Amino acid sequence: MLGTYFYHEILRKTVIGFGTLFNNINIRHKDASGTNVSVLKVPLAYGPMQKFLARIQQQPDLEREVAITLPRLSFEMQGLQYDPTRKTGIAQTFLTKNGSNAKKVYMPVPYNVGFELSIMAKLSDDALQILEQILPYFQPSFNITVNLISSIGEKKDIPIVLESINYSDQYEGGFDSRRVIVYTLSFTAKTYLFGPVADNPEGLIKKVDVDYYTSTNTVTARRNIRYSATPTAKKNYDEDEATVVNGAIDADVTSFKVSATTDLSANDRIIVDTEIMLIRSISGQNITVFRGHDNTIAAKHEHNAKIGVLSAVDNAAIEFGDDFGFDEMTSFFADGKTSSPSQGIDI
Repeated sequence: MLGTYFYHEILRKTVIGFGTLFNNINIRHKDASGTNVSVLKVPLAYGPMQKFLARIQQQPDLEREVAITLPRLSFEMQGLQYDPTRKTGIAQTFLTKNGSNAKKVYMPVPYNVGFELSIMAKLSDDALQILEQILPYFQPSFNITVNLISSIGEKKDIPIVLESINYSDQYEGGFDSRRVIVYTLSFTAKTYLFGPVADNPEGLIKKVDVDYYTSTNTVTARRNIRYSATPTAKKNYDEDEATVVNGAIDADVTSFKVSATTDLSANDRIIVDTEIMLIRSISGQNITVFRGHDNTIAAKHEHNAKIGVLSAVDNAAIEFGDDFGFDEMTSFFADGKTSSPSQGIDI
C-alpha cells in the first residue's frame, strides 16, 4: 500500500485557496475634506511575519528610497492536525461521477490545516481598514470551494474558521525607528485528504468472453460462436430518480402508470424498492414490464414509490462483494479470427 505514488495537490490547492481570499484588499487615504488622495492595493506574500519584520529593522533609514512597503499582508501554513470529529468509516465508499464515468472512492481523511495571516502597517488607520474588510466575512467561518481531485471532479466546500486575533504595536524606539503595527489572525481550514484513486478496480472482472470453435485445435479451427457476459448492477448506486409510481401496484401487475416517462426507454432496467423490472414498452404514461427481473422478487409497491434507471453508471460502480446480475450476448462469426485479451480486439 505504502509506496504507491499519488499526488492530488490538495494541500497546495488549500494554501492557494486561502491566500486568494486576501489578494484583493485595498486601503484609501483621504485629505481633510474627505477626498480620496490615494488608493493602494495591499501586497500579499507567503512567508513568516518575522522575516518581513527583520527586513524592516535592518532598514531603519526613513529617508531611504527603497524599503519594504507598509502596509502589507503575509500568510503561512502553521501545521496539520487530524480531525477525529469528522471521521467516517474506514471502509466506507461513495460514488463519484465525471460525465459518464463513475467510480467508487474511499472516504477521505479529515485534516485541519492551520494558517496565520499577519497584517503589518505603520499607521493605525491602515491596519484597521484592512481588518474591517476581513472580519465581517468570518462568523466565525467562511467557505471556499476547492476542486480536490480534478480527475474525478470531486469538489468540496472547505470551511475557513477564524480562531483568534492578536495585536501588537512597537511603541518603543528612537525617532529613527520605523513603527510597525501587527495584527495576527489565526485560521483553521477543515480540508480532506484522499488516497490513491485507481482508474479501474483491481481484481474485478468486468467482462467475460467465451469463444466456441469447430475443432479442438484452436490454431487451425474457425471460430463460430462467442458468448459474452458483463455484470449488471442490482442496486441504484447513483440514486437517480427517473419517475415515481402513480398509484399502488400489486406483485402480479405488469402494466402500470407512472408520473412521467421522459427519462424512460424500452429495454431499460428499472428498480422500484428492491425489485428490478425490464421495460417492454411505453405508451403515454403507462409502462409494460417484466416483473422480478435479475432474480429479484416481485412485490407490491406503494403510490409514489421511487423509480430509478439502472444504467452504465451503476454497472461501473460494482465492486467486489456486491450482488449483481449478468448481461449476456451471443455472436456468430465466420472470419476465422481469435480474441486477443491483452489488446482487447480480434486478430
